[in-house]
Amino acid sequence: MQRFSKTYPVENIPYFKKQMLQWAQQFREVVFLESNNHKAKYSTHQAVLAFDAFTLLQTDYFNAFEQLKEYQQNTNDWLFGYLTYDLKNDVERLESNNFDGLHFPDLLFFQPKKLIFFENDSVRLEYLGMCDDEMDDDFQQINSTEIQQENQQENQQEKLNVESKLTFNEYETGFNKVISHIQRGDIYEANYCMEFFAEKVQLNSNDLFWKLNEISEPPFACFAKFNQHFVLSASPERYLKKSDLKIISQPIKGTAKRGVTEPEDVLLKQNLASNKKEQAENVMIVDLVRNDLSKTATKASVQVEELFGIYTFKQVHQMISTVVSEVSPNENVVDIIKSTFPMGSMTGAPKLSAMKIIEEVEQTKRGLYSGAIGYFTPQNDFDFNVVIRSILYSQEYKYASFSVGSAITINANAADEYNECLLKAQAMQKVLEQC
Repeated sequence: MQRFSKTYPVENIPYFKKQMLQWAQQFREVVFLESNNHKAKYSTHQAVLAFDAFTLLQTDYFNAFEQLKEYQQNTNDWLFGYLTYDLKNDVERLESNNFDGLHFPDLLFFQPKKLIFFENDSVRLEYLGMCDDEMDDDFQQINSTEIQQENQQENQQEKLNVESKLTFNEYETGFNKVISHIQRGDIYEANYCMEFFAEKVQLNSNDLFWKLNEISEPPFACFAKFNQHFVLSASPERYLKKSDLKIISQPIKGTAKRGVTEPEDVLLKQNLASNKKEQAENVMIVDLVRNDLSKTATKASVQVEELFGIYTFKQVHQMISTVVSEVSPNENVVDIIKSTFPMGSMTGAPKLSAMKIIEEVEQTKRGLYSGAIGYFTPQNDFDFNVVIRSILYSQEYKYASFSVGSAITINANAADEYNECLLKAQAMQKVLEQC
C-alpha cells in the first residue's frame, strides 16, 4: 500500500516531541524511538513515531516466528513492535513458568497508518494513502497541544513503594547455583537477573518516560503503548540491525559507574577499559554473537569491527563490541532474527544451557525484559534494541516492573554483582519513587 509524505519545519524540536507524544496517547498502539542525538556509526533515525495501527499481529510464543514471517512478507510495509525473551520457547524446547505480574503478549507487531520522522529542524509525516489528507490537521493538532504533567502524588495517595523480588541473601543463593554450574562445566557465563516492582499503581507513562530519558539520554530510548501495556525504555544497547545486506550486532558487557569529579570519571573509565574480568565477559559474548551471525552469513563475512569499545552515558560507562556480517539477498529477515534470538548478552554461553539455568535460578518470568523493540522497513531492513534499563507497566493489572542483571563468570563475586545490579537500577528506581 502506497505511502505519501510531507515535511514541516519545527522551531522547537524537543518541545514538539513532548507535544506529539502526549497527543499520540489517544491511539491504542504507539511506538516512539528516540536516539537522543547520539551520533553512533550505525544510527539511522534521529527519532520516529509510529501510531494508529492499520493491521496487527499479536500471539503467544508457539509458532510465533513463522507467524511473524508470514505477516512481514504479506504486509511488505513498516512494522513496529516487540519480541519478548520468552520467544526462546519457539526457538528451543524451553519453558517459562516463573511469576509474571505484567502479562505482555509474547509477540506484537503492527503496521502503522501514520509515521513521523525527525530530520534536523523539521518533521516528515509519512501516511498511508487512506489517511494522507489528515497530515496538515494532525500537525496543527500536535502544535496546539498543551503539555500537561499530572501530580502523581495525588493519584497515588502515598509515595510509590518499589520493592525488590530478592534480598541479598536470596540473590546470593541463586548466584551460587550459577557458579556451581560454571564449575561443573555446564556453562561459561550466565546473565543472572532480578526484578524490582510496584503493585496497585496508576502511572502517567508519558510523563515518566521523559523523566527517565532526561536522566539517561541513551541511544535506543523507546516509549511504547500497546493498548494497556506500556514500555518506558532507556536502553543503551542495540540487539540487531540489518542495513541492505549488512547485519550489525553491538552487545554490551562491562559496566562502571560515573565519577563525581572529572579525574575520578576518567579513572573509572580507564579501569573499565583494562579490566580483565569485564573483557573476559565481553569476549565470551562476542564469540557467541559471531557464532549466531555465522548461521545466516555469507562465507567468511563475520567480522569483529570493534572489540572492548568504551562508551560513556549519563549514568554509567559501558564496554561495547561491534560484530558484523553479510547475508545473501535471499535470506529471510525474520529467519535472521530467529537464528540469533535471544541476544547472547542477556543469556550467556553456551546459550541453550544458560537459558535453562536462568529459568531455574531466577524468580520472575522475563517477558519483554531482555527481549527487543524495533521495526521492519518496506525494504526488508530492520533495527531492534535490547529491552534493558526499562520500566514495564500494565495498566490493567496496576503493576510496574523493571529488572536488572549482570554476567556471572567463574571469577565473579556475589556482592560485586549485586551492587552492579543496584547501580543499573538507580535511574528506574529514582523515576518511580519520585512520581
